[in-house]
Amino acid sequence: MHIIIVGCGKVGSTLAEQLQEEDTDLTLIDTDADVINNLTEDIDAMGIVGNGASINTLMEAGVKTADIMIAVTASDELNLLCCLIAQKTGHCQTIARVRNPIYSKEIGFIQERLGLSMIINPELATAREISRLLRFPAAIKIDPFSKGRVELLKFKVLPEFKLDGMSVSQISDAFRSDILVCAIESRDNVSIPGGDHIIHDGDMVSILASPLNAAAFFRKIGLKTNQVKNCIIVGGGTISYYLAHALLDMKIDVKIIEQNKNRCEHLSELLPDATIINGDGTNRSLLLEEGLSESESFVTLTNLDEENVFLALFAKSISDAKLVAKVNRLEFDDVIDSLDIGSVIYPKNITADYILQYVRAT
Repeated sequence: MHIIIVGCGKVGSTLAEQLQEEDTDLTLIDTDADVINNLTEDIDAMGIVGNGASINTLMEAGVKTADIMIAVTASDELNLLCCLIAQKTGHCQTIARVRNPIYSKEIGFIQERLGLSMIINPELATAREISRLLRFPAAIKIDPFSKGRVELLKFKVLPEFKLDGMSVSQISDAFRSDILVCAIESRDNVSIPGGDHIIHDGDMVSILASPLNAAAFFRKIGLKTNQVKNCIIVGGGTISYYLAHALLDMKIDVKIIEQNKNRCEHLSELLPDATIINGDGTNRSLLLEEGLSESESFVTLTNLDEENVFLALFAKSISDAKLVAKVNRLEFDDVIDSLDIGSVIYPKNITADYILQYVRAT
């Protein structure tokens, strides 16, 4: 399969790294020569320095014989133009990253009229991921399959579950739940368990089940299964807007703390049912005043990874809230995961995973 990737930022490079491990012929296009040179040193791919919306550049990349073209540059309009030109000059399927909220209600129209195979909105995809976690706070991570009919859920084994020392088959017999234990992560390794695999406190267990069966299993072991009733969000960016909109639809009370006054006024107009607070979300007194210690969920969505992680650690020390922290940088994911701050969301990984699911299905 021949795949062209236009735009080699975080998402483009993550896609390239993962696709090279599969049976694909990759061509990478970016206007920055240094980016192309650095990527092609580590990845078995052809690199082209140029504008992905140029017919000459696309022809050089082999668009006439390509199977899929993925446009993930920083510009929505450029991504759409790349896909349109690729369709006119070749017969490949096209995927575009479109981020601007202005287009969010027009995605179906754009996709149909331009003939795109897929449009991915990173902020909207991230918000949906977080809303799933707040709907099912027992899980650290949730991946839906078959249009949500089945989910892969990850949770941490705690002493109060009384699963320590039990084998996978014993758990199945004891709880009579229709679930499949897919993976177990301990401190030393990750394994696909057999029936005799022993589970210990502190292990991360991934199960595959329908939402109803997963909820039944979690209730039996004593994990909270009801969605949260309220949420405090720090940071009023695009992800916060999409998330608040989804949570309000789920009848969850929402507070957003944002430092920029103009942004607060804009959010107040867009989200009249949410409480918008103009203030510093890193201010300890403000967080306590707004009820962090009693809140059922706390989501940190500022532009600084350090702030998001620090705030989640603070919330963990004073509350039992479901914690979700956004992290943009991928290089230190192992360190961040070891902090045990609940669910850590990597928007660029989410975007890449959505696109990879489509590519692998074709």
